[in-house]
Amino acid sequence: MDQQLYDFGMIGLGVMGRNFLLNVADDGFGALGTDIDEDSVSALNSEGKDMRVKGVGTQKEFVSLLSKPRKIMMLVPAGKIVDNVIEGLLPLLDEGDILIDGGNSHYDDTDRRYAFLKAKGIRFLGTGVSGGAKGARLGPSIMPGGDRSAWEDVKPILETVAAKVNGEPCVTYIGESSSGHYVKMVHNGIEYGLMQLIAEAYDVLKRVGGMGNDEMSALFTKWNDGRLNGYLIEITAAILKFREEGTETHLLDVILDKAKQKGTGKWTSQSAMDHGVPVPTIDAAVTMRAISAFKEYRQDNSKLYKPIHPDEVALKGEGLADAVEKALYFSFITCYAQGMQLLAETSIDREYNLDLEGIARIWRGGCIIRAELLEKIREAYGKREGLKNMMATKEFRDDLFACRDGVAEVIHQATERGIPTMCMSASLQYFDAFRTENLPLNLVQAQRDYFGSHSYERLDQKGIFHTSWDAPREAKVMDPPSGAEG
Repeated sequence: MDQQLYDFGMIGLGVMGRNFLLNVADDGFGALGTDIDEDSVSALNSEGKDMRVKGVGTQKEFVSLLSKPRKIMMLVPAGKIVDNVIEGLLPLLDEGDILIDGGNSHYDDTDRRYAFLKAKGIRFLGTGVSGGAKGARLGPSIMPGGDRSAWEDVKPILETVAAKVNGEPCVTYIGESSSGHYVKMVHNGIEYGLMQLIAEAYDVLKRVGGMGNDEMSALFTKWNDGRLNGYLIEITAAILKFREEGTETHLLDVILDKAKQKGTGKWTSQSAMDHGVPVPTIDAAVTMRAISAFKEYRQDNSKLYKPIHPDEVALKGEGLADAVEKALYFSFITCYAQGMQLLAETSIDREYNLDLEGIARIWRGGCIIRAELLEKIREAYGKREGLKNMMATKEFRDDLFACRDGVAEVIHQATERGIPTMCMSASLQYFDAFRTENLPLNLVQAQRDYFGSHSYERLDQKGIFHTSWDAPREAKVMDPPSGAEG
């Protein structure tokens, strides 16, 4: 038997796991992998034949060839499979060994596994990894949370493997328990929002401006050289001009408009509601994916309604392109702001003690939402301890105000033609709501008190009040009720 000991182990040798392990080996670490699929093991041995890489077929051999304390990463589908892998490994591990879950596990599952393994003497890191298969090979953004001593042991490897921006590795210790997976979940929620915003921009440019794919590709390429610079803008430019081999057909034009989802966007919305944090742009993006799934229903409805204002004079050319650029930049800022505020509030509620400047810093490279805008976000949080929402900072205040009319114009142009811009509209309404001193929720409070005796507060007096609205009399000070509807 090969007695060479390896520094880092990977369970799950799909493209993502295999690429991550080859990345580890690139930097001089001994990399060992295993998978129940023999072809995946063979693929690792073939791709890593000139490197310090080895794939083995059994967990027993795998564990025996790792140096202690063993550092084992799992890149397997989230859910019960993770628990099954852990159960199979436990009899083979020693106290102080390290397990890393690099999949998109739900943070509640990570909390449970963290506590379970801690009681067994096994150090656990729930670790978000973003960048896809290419990022895993060339340098992802990595978000480890859990046992701090485990982080210190794997830090040299993960810092070497991670993407670099200005020489800084895009990895940092996130915090205790499930914080790493929670931050990755919010990353994915922001990703949902950004992708849908770009899709709406594409739809407006196409249907209002009459632009072709190649023209839009050139426009997105231009935008990627400016303040919208980012991975999703870059790949959109490439997608728009891509033609099927041997044809003049743009592949994008024949892709079905039904977007699937794996759940992280929905989890972000659910968690935001649990913590009382508004994330309407992310919510709208999740909703649009759900609406897209009802393709047949949408087809039937499209035949029932005539086109809306088809002859309306449209904003064209540079005027439309300028308005859409402003709308995207404005909406990108609000989407990031919503995700960062969710992290800030959840950090308090769950005692994660998150470093928001550090999170923005590691998102600047490797991950799907990497963008030039994240450097400004990093600066905003780096200068202000306890900052929860970045929209009011000087880094963003002037830009938001300058772009607002562009967003309104794009939404107007789209609405006149019945073109949905749910995410852009949610972004604008979020901004306008947060810059409004007096919202009409006084009426909502009065309604709640009327039908459910829920009570209300007043502007002119301190205390909690209830009124008998059917026969109004002087409002009574009372203790707030509990358990009624509304």
